[in-house]
Amino acid sequence: MTLSNVTLPLLKSRIFQSALVVFLAFAWAGQSQASCEKTLRWDDDPPFSMLDEEGAVVGIYVELNRAALARMGCQARLRKLPWARALKELELGRLDILPGAFRRPEREEYAHFSGTVLPPSRNILFMHQQALERWPASSLLELQHTAFRLGTQINVSYGADYQQLMSDPVFAARVVAVATRASLWKMVGKGRIDGVIADELTGAYELHQLGLDDQIKATSVVVSSDPAEVALSKRSTDPAFVQAYAKALQGLVADGSYARLVQRHLLQ
Repeated sequence: MTLSNVTLPLLKSRIFQSALVVFLAFAWAGQSQASCEKTLRWDDDPPFSMLDEEGAVVGIYVELNRAALARMGCQARLRKLPWARALKELELGRLDILPGAFRRPEREEYAHFSGTVLPPSRNILFMHQQALERWPASSLLELQHTAFRLGTQINVSYGADYQQLMSDPVFAARVVAVATRASLWKMVGKGRIDGVIADELTGAYELHQLGLDDQIKATSVVVSSDPAEVALSKRSTDPAFVQAYAKALQGLVADGSYARLVQRHLLQ
């Protein structure tokens, strides 16, 4: 059998296209290994990011995102930033990667999102023991017409019930917003506020480290359970990079790397 005059040029074209794809892939990989460096946010937010006993930055998000970058031939340059500042730096293009971000319309103006890759983590209400005895609430909305004083972090999203409460000026006046959660725990311990919204695993870890787990208790009030994503600055990353990054994260989940990180940092 012989190739027709139509089939032969088509075959040659496909061979050329395949060769070009392979060439560009190798060229990109070589370039990325030589020059690909992305800034990755961390803060004192155990077990997701923290300093270990030797002073190295570790944690679930830090190690997971470092591994994703490594699979793409890139390196991570860590930047220690509080949450509100990290969002601004992401918007300005001075921070490339922000793990643990919830997708919001205002953030989509300046950030790409990885899509849902990791299992959702619940945000719950933690309360001082005395406050819990006074207001045994089963939902955040039940606290609206009480004297309950809530502590939050600046520019952190807490779900629909929280947004509804913040539309009430009387309740909003009792909400204290600060940059770091460590300050909030101390404020609860001193009786200046009654409760804090935090990731259930992070909250339990931090309270134990601060020696406050006898005073401040986790409640059954689930404020949000939306899955967090990785936000990437639109000024410093393009959609192709974001797609490759998401695939690298998915690979780390599929091969058990993520589960092993969780096991090491949370369940031991």
